[in-house]
Amino acid sequence: MDWDTIFELIDARLLVVVALCWVIGYALKQTPRVPDWTIVYIVTLVAVLITIWILGFGPEALIQGVLAGAFAVYGNQLIKQAAKKTQDHN
Repeated sequence: MDWDTIFELIDARLLVVVALCWVIGYALKQTPRVPDWTIVYIVTLVAVLITIWILGFGPEALIQGVLAGAFAVYGNQLIKQAAKKTQDHN
């Protein structure tokens, strides 16, 4: 699956939610009292709640919220792993 396909799955109005979730995830990662394993759940919950606020409650909003949260986490991991691989080769 490529980036274009993922962008087609997420409502364009929710790209701001993806960006906000990315920032929230980064901030949580910097917070020592928040265990790493909880970050994905917190980011997903925030994405779902904001998406429901934007789109209204319904199955589409729930799915779109999960997709937005998952895309934020996936994108973050993709960049981190690429940077790590680059460092490992130096």
